[in-house]
Amino acid sequence: MISRRTLIAALAAGTASGACGISTARAEPRVELKPELADLFGTSGTRGTIAVLDIAHNRLVMTDETRARQGLLPASTFKVPHSLIALETGVVADVDQELIRWDGVERDVLEWNRDHTLRSAIKFSVVPVYQQIARRIGAERMQHFLDSFDYGNRDIGGAEIDQFWLRGNLRISPLQQIGFLQRLYAGDLPVSRQSLASVKDILPIEKTETAIIRAKTGTIIVDDKPTIGWLVGWAEHGGDVAVFALNLDIHAQPDLARRMPIAKSALQAIGAV
Repeated sequence: MISRRTLIAALAAGTASGACGISTARAEPRVELKPELADLFGTSGTRGTIAVLDIAHNRLVMTDETRARQGLLPASTFKVPHSLIALETGVVADVDQELIRWDGVERDVLEWNRDHTLRSAIKFSVVPVYQQIARRIGAERMQHFLDSFDYGNRDIGGAEIDQFWLRGNLRISPLQQIGFLQRLYAGDLPVSRQSLASVKDILPIEKTETAIIRAKTGTIIVDDKPTIGWLVGWAEHGGDVAVFALNLDIHAQPDLARRMPIAKSALQAIGAV
């Protein structure tokens, strides 16, 4: 059992929800280390970690503390707070009605070569659309919101305003991802209810026989090669909610497709779906 002090240091998220980043409306979650869940990654030929905040049972389950605390580039998981900021600033007025125009540059991902709404842009993880949005938001407003969200290390430096979440200084750990997403789900972020509801609604959905999973992928790319894959989100099972963050090492393209199956298996193994 990890001590309360260690848990608080590990979660290290927003002041709006208390020092640990989990809502202070109830006691700190108990921590359950389940290293056996790491076998799910090994069976798939890779290595990784998953951490799950099972809200109904007030427990934090994780395969290992070390990797759960490791800060990484958020890559396209940043599209979740990015969408909130876009709506809250009015840079994007509506997730379905407003079109963000294609810049005319042909790219390898065919779905990127057209106009998008915010809903379709997050569905297809259209990087150029969010780069347009970032330039419209600007560094000052972007920094303001990352500070107010207490998102990761809150550092937007190290790259241009339209690149910092892909190759800049911004870092976030799986536990910090969970802290942010729990606040998003609970409506405990300093943005309007409409912005929160809209972003929750546009997150891509994966259904199982017993649950609905809303989640966003992300891929860290180094020297034009994918190196680490993210999957962050939450599962709704009846009236219960489990917020999770997973990342894994990418050795080959098929590893990217393993994120959701591993997440489902882990959630099922702990009884969260």
